[in-house]
Amino acid sequence: MDTIFALASAHGKAGVAVIRISGPQAWEAAGSLCGALPSPRTAGLRVLKDAEGTRLDEALVLAFEEKASFTGDRVVEFQLHGSIAVVSAVLAGLGHIDGLRHAEPGEFTRRALENGRLDLTQVEGLADLIDAETEAQRRQALRVLSGDLGNRAEVWRRDLIRAAALLEATIDFADEEVPVDVTPEVRELLERTRNSLEREIRGVAVAERVRTGFEVAILGAPNVGKSTLLNALAGREAAITSEYAGTTRDVIEVRMDLSGVPVTLLDTAGLRETEDHVERIGIARARERAEQADLRVFLVEGNTAPEMEPGPGDIILRAKADLLEDRTGAVSGLTGQGVSDLIEKITQRLAAEVADIGVATRVRHKISMEHAVATLHQADALLDLGAEHTDLAAEELRSAVRALDALVGRVDVENILDEIFASFCIGK
Repeated sequence: MDTIFALASAHGKAGVAVIRISGPQAWEAAGSLCGALPSPRTAGLRVLKDAEGTRLDEALVLAFEEKASFTGDRVVEFQLHGSIAVVSAVLAGLGHIDGLRHAEPGEFTRRALENGRLDLTQVEGLADLIDAETEAQRRQALRVLSGDLGNRAEVWRRDLIRAAALLEATIDFADEEVPVDVTPEVRELLERTRNSLEREIRGVAVAERVRTGFEVAILGAPNVGKSTLLNALAGREAAITSEYAGTTRDVIEVRMDLSGVPVTLLDTAGLRETEDHVERIGIARARERAEQADLRVFLVEGNTAPEMEPGPGDIILRAKADLLEDRTGAVSGLTGQGVSDLIEKITQRLAAEVADIGVATRVRHKISMEHAVATLHQADALLDLGAEHTDLAAEELRSAVRALDALVGRVDVENILDEIFASFCIGK
C-alpha cells in the first residue's frame, strides 16, 4: 500500500494548518523532516527541516500506530503555522521522499473503510457532517457517523442469520423427526426485523430533506406581495419587486436556517391566465415546484380562494396587511407585520416532520432496506406453503442478509464508491 500525504485542513491562510501522512512509511517519512517522533498518540514540538537541512517550520507532531488511527494505517500529523508558504514548503518536502505520493480526494477516508475503521454508512455520515450547515444536519450526520445505522443493520443481520440457520437445520434433518417446531421463532424474528426496517424506511424521506433542505413555496396571484415577503424573510433584496404584475418570471430560491432546520424558500411567478409566452412558462414552473414543495404559503387578497388546492398543513395568509384594518391572519413583507408569526408557523410545521426522522438518510439506504423487506415478505409466503418450501425461504433470508451487507458496504458497492469519495476534498 502506498504512503500518502495531503493538507487535511482548509486551503488558504489560517492560524493552524494540518498535514496528514498515512501508510507503512508514514513514521519514517515524518522522521526525515522532524527527527525523532513523539510517543504514539502524544504530541511533541519539533522543528521541520527539508533534505538540505533548511528549516521549514516549528510544528506540533502527533504519531498514531497502525489500527489506532483514523485510517487504520500508521499516521503522522503535522500541526503547522497556517501560512500558504509554510504549507507549500512542507508538502514539497514530503513530495521529494521516495515512496510517498499526494492523496487523492477522499483517500484517507477510503482507507478507513477498507481497514474496517468505518462502514459505508459512517463514510456517508462523515461526508454529510463536512457539508452540514444547520444544527439539524449536524445532529443527523453525527448519528450516522457514530454508527447508529450500522449497529441497527447488524442487529437485523444477526436475527436473519439466526432465522436462516433454524430453517437450514430442519432441512439437514428432513428425514428425521425434529423435536422442536422452529417456525414460530423464525416468524417472530422475521416480523421483528421487517417492522424495524419499515419504520426506518418511512423516515428516509424526512432525513433526505434534512440533508438537502426542505422547500417552502410562496404562492399567490401577481402583485400580491410574494417577492416582498421573500425579501423580508431573507433579510435582503433577493427578488426584484415592483408595482407591475408579472415581474417574477422564474423561481427564485433563498436558503435559510430556521431553528436548525435547512429551508429553501421559493418565490414563484404569480398564478394567473396570461397570453405572455414567457410568463406562461414561469407560471408552469411555479405550479410544478409548488407541487413538489414540502410546504406551501398562499397569499390571498380579500375573499379570493388560493389559485391551487392547498394540501394538509399548508399555510394560507391574507396579503398586504399594511393596507388592512383587520390584520388578523395577515402578513406584510413591506412592514414586517406577521412575518415573525409566519416563520414560527413554518418552523412548527417542519419540526413536526423532523420528529419522524430515522437514522437512514439516503435513497441508497432505502433501496437496500426495501429489498430486504421484499425478500422477507417472500420468505413468509414460502413458509405458508409448507415444509417442502423451507429451502426456498432460507434462500430468501440469505438474499435479505446480502441486501443489509450492501447497506453497510460489505458487498456489491464498488460501483458507488467512486461517486461517494468524489464528493470528499483532498486531505479527507
